[in-house]
Amino acid sequence: MAERRMFAKTIIDSDAFLDMPLSAQCLYFHLAMRADDEGFVNNPRKVMRMIGASDDDAKILIGKKFLIVFESGVVVIKHWRIHNYIRKDRLNDTNYQEERKLLDVKPNGAYTLNDGQMSVTCQSSDSQMSAQVSIGKDSIGKVNNRTHKFVPPTLEEVKNYCQERNNGVDPNKWYDHYTAVGWKIGKNPMKDWKAAVRGWEKQKEVKVEYTEFSW
Repeated sequence: MAERRMFAKTIIDSDAFLDMPLSAQCLYFHLAMRADDEGFVNNPRKVMRMIGASDDDAKILIGKKFLIVFESGVVVIKHWRIHNYIRKDRLNDTNYQEERKLLDVKPNGAYTLNDGQMSVTCQSSDSQMSAQVSIGKDSIGKVNNRTHKFVPPTLEEVKNYCQERNNGVDPNKWYDHYTAVGWKIGKNPMKDWKAAVRGWEKQKEVKVEYTEFSW
């Protein structure tokens, strides 16, 4: 396995990547540095423990589609072939051929799951990080009935939503606030970030009304 790894600026300088918490970005770099020549990592939980990364960091990378997770617990760097091109005469094939068979390569070099396969839920625990994968077209219609884990929005998504609603909410202030409190509303985990934005709209309306009509 090669000792050196490259990172494409088109990926790590994207808004989607830079809007993630630094801890999630750090986990991505560490996983990529330990990946085999085809981008697979068989011990993501060990890497997380080594650097003090949280389950939320892994969930963000999965939710933002920087990682693909298999039922076996093995992960693959989705944009591996964009980051690293290894000549065939120097390439050591991955040991995880069953997982490799589940992937296609897009024209731009990114991995994607084969047609008819869809990642449904991603679960993290102390013992494993795994994905439930539904195989076959008959399973696709059942996906919408599953419960999806909350994935924090990007700052750009918040800006666009506030602009769309013309609500006067400062997206930077909103984003910094919920990032700082771990994406919780009070003591409860956030479930719908758009609803949280609308909640700030109502607070703003109440404050304006009080200002206008107070003696």
